[in-house]
Amino acid sequence: MQKIVPHLWFDKEAKEAAEFYVSIFSDNSEVTNITTIHNTPSGDCDIVSFVLAGQDFMAINAGPFFQFNPSVSFMVYCQSKETVDMLWDKLFEGGTTLMPLDSYPFSERYGWLQDKYGLSWQIMHSTQETTQKITPSLLFTGDIYGKAEEAINFYISAFQNANFDVKSRYEKGEAPDAEGTLKFAAFTLEGQKFAAMDSGHEHGFSFNEAISFLVNCEDQTEVDYYWEKLSAVPEAEQCGWLKDKYGFSWQISPIQLNEMMRTNDRDKLNSITQAFLKMKKFDLAALEKAYRESKTS
Repeated sequence: MQKIVPHLWFDKEAKEAAEFYVSIFSDNSEVTNITTIHNTPSGDCDIVSFVLAGQDFMAINAGPFFQFNPSVSFMVYCQSKETVDMLWDKLFEGGTTLMPLDSYPFSERYGWLQDKYGLSWQIMHSTQETTQKITPSLLFTGDIYGKAEEAINFYISAFQNANFDVKSRYEKGEAPDAEGTLKFAAFTLEGQKFAAMDSGHEHGFSFNEAISFLVNCEDQTEVDYYWEKLSAVPEAEQCGWLKDKYGFSWQISPIQLNEMMRTNDRDKLNSITQAFLKMKKFDLAALEKAYRESKTS
């Protein structure tokens, strides 16, 4: 099971978007599950699990409260320039350009776009072999500018099987970026690749709940550990969600909850939904009790 799963918050388009992305990446890509929960503060919510190029993603329809922005993007590494162009053309449909598709010092074929749902993608030609086609990338700007390296070291300390893989720094004269801050960095958490960079430009956006990382936990001990390690904003704690000291959102969830949520028994699903809506950090024993003691259809 993938330990850390990118989670996308949509107003109403989660199923449509998941199917759109699956159609684009095609190989080893599919929608694997759709669960609808009822009587939430956002009304009925679809929770969509899907796979893109062999990597797990989740999405939810939960109202127009958060919008995607380029503080989190998804880097797609392609073995050919033709693949770059093909993915760009498909993802660009109805979207906007952030960096034009062109040749750059770091890649002979690269572009950065926002698709029609507002989600950001960096499409890049790379000759390096990789087992992970899509890499989440974090942009540290505004109030957290210059903290990318600190954040990466913090995440590495929190997770097992973690490494700081690549560091490329801004040099003198690359204003507005300060010398020594991170131009690009790659790191590994639980065997999964991530990227990050600092940007001193005035972007006007920052991390929000539109994109979070869901951490699949084996038991309550793991839930407690990651909650204690990552949570830094008490007022943001709700329904298994938290914010770390850099403002990035995480969901700390026991794998047993995911299994229970896939039930076809609507009474059990409603019971467990109402139980977790009252929680901040998830209490696995209480969730299992709600599941067991619900009425059966």
